[in-house]
Amino acid sequence: MTNSSALIVGAGSGLSASLARQCAAAGMQVALAARNVDKLKDLVKQTGAQAYACDATDPSAVEKLFSALKATPDFVVYNPSYRVRGPFLELDGGEVRKTLLVTAYGGFLVAQAALARMVARGSGSLFFTGASASVKGYAQSAPFAMGKFGLRGLAQSMARELQPKNIHVAHFVIDGGIRQQSDPRGPQRGADGMLEPDAIAETYLHIHRQHRSAWTWEVELRPWVETF
Repeated sequence: MTNSSALIVGAGSGLSASLARQCAAAGMQVALAARNVDKLKDLVKQTGAQAYACDATDPSAVEKLFSALKATPDFVVYNPSYRVRGPFLELDGGEVRKTLLVTAYGGFLVAQAALARMVARGSGSLFFTGASASVKGYAQSAPFAMGKFGLRGLAQSMARELQPKNIHVAHFVIDGGIRQQSDPRGPQRGADGMLEPDAIAETYLHIHRQHRSAWTWEVELRPWVETF
């Protein structure tokens, strides 16, 4: 994958950082996009990535991001997440709207900007990070389920439309917590109780490398001890 490029939107610690490091190790030029680029300083030093400030829910900001890139990315990952929880009758409408904008609408904006360039070139991979909420609505988590269901529907529709144009669209159901040092649940769940971000990143890159005679549109990943 030398001389190819990757763009990770919604970059931060955890999965995004693992993806950035593995893409860089594979010889890819890496671009990172986030609302707050200050938090990416260490990751930029580790990977040699370029960091861009971008609000994925703002059409003009997304277009500015893609215009600033040196070349059309070969590999784009949409990874932002935002959620509000609580009893349905107590949910704040503004927070619900933000959840839907970040979780689903931003995915549409990034996809449209990426595809305007990928289709013209005739190739590319576009991946979306989902969750167990993509396929199962939990109590007191309706906004997140609405957004993740929407993102999955977007990915499925795009995969069917764009596969004949040599664009690989895939959706990843991350069914479980992703291990981070700051997460207090880690010690409680034990060594096998959470998904390791490096292992998830390896799977993303494997799907990106798939030969087009055997493409995958959706993958479920969970710790082997997780119920489902």
